[in-house]
Amino acid sequence: MLPRQEPDAQLLALAAQQDGVVTAAQTQAAGLSSQALYRLGLSGRWQRLTRSLYLAAPGPPEWRALAWGGVLLGGQDARIGGAAAGYLHGLLPAAPAQILVLVPEHAVTRDRRPWHFRREAVGVRGASVGSPPRTSVEDTVLDLCDGSTPSRAVGLVTDAVGGRRTSAAQLRRALDGRRRARHRQLLEELLVDVAAGAESPLEVRYLRDVERAHDLPRGDRQNRSGLPFRRDVVYRHGLVVELDGRLGHEGDGHFRDMRRDNRTALAGEMTLRYGTADVAGRPCSVAYQVASALRLRGWSGWLSPCPRCPQGVAELVV
Repeated sequence: MLPRQEPDAQLLALAAQQDGVVTAAQTQAAGLSSQALYRLGLSGRWQRLTRSLYLAAPGPPEWRALAWGGVLLGGQDARIGGAAAGYLHGLLPAAPAQILVLVPEHAVTRDRRPWHFRREAVGVRGASVGSPPRTSVEDTVLDLCDGSTPSRAVGLVTDAVGGRRTSAAQLRRALDGRRRARHRQLLEELLVDVAAGAESPLEVRYLRDVERAHDLPRGDRQNRSGLPFRRDVVYRHGLVVELDGRLGHEGDGHFRDMRRDNRTALAGEMTLRYGTADVAGRPCSVAYQVASALRLRGWSGWLSPCPRCPQGVAELVV
């Protein structure tokens, strides 16, 4: 009787690199017989995910293992794209139920749960990154923007840049390399604002609808000035504007804000704090308050009314 064959160290190392997944072709190349593969499945040590695809572990497959499985099924140059790539890059909080696998435009594939295969044209996106192979952060952001509303596109871009996953310059290069891009004008304008330091949808709104629309002086964004925390907008005249777009500035968050404001006051500076309802719903009133605070602290300029401003608002500035 022949001794029972076991997968060798090289095959097991390959499986580990692929989150536990191997193809039938890879097992054959490693010299593992079909009988040995059958016994591994029968014993529960390995399991068959789909035709010609195996998981070298018992129990339900992890999502990353399924992502690798899609890449292996897609063949040479296949890679993860869309929301699945967004999750792998940390751009999206939850793993999608369907895993998009991008394959070369002449590849022959067939969808099977949880994989959806889509052909991609040459030259639209840059090189693959990571393990499992996926579209770059920049291409992933632009792909997600293509299927998003304008407001969601703003959030995707600001989250990616604010989270230090990419930069405005890198996103602009990727955008310039695409012949077609949904929301192109919005993205081009947005990337200018993000390059200026706006790192959230609320900060973009403040920059556009409050500061720029009313000709207020340009603040310094994400400023530390030797402090252990960053301030959203700091003006030369000793005025700090904090923008709180998230829920949860209560409890511990409220006290953190209070301690920061106290520290700013001890440094001789004033803090004005605004939320989304203020900046999105009353940008002209916010601009009036900021201009008044700047005037009180020595700014010699004047607020310029925007088309939405009530008549006479400029005269109300202190």
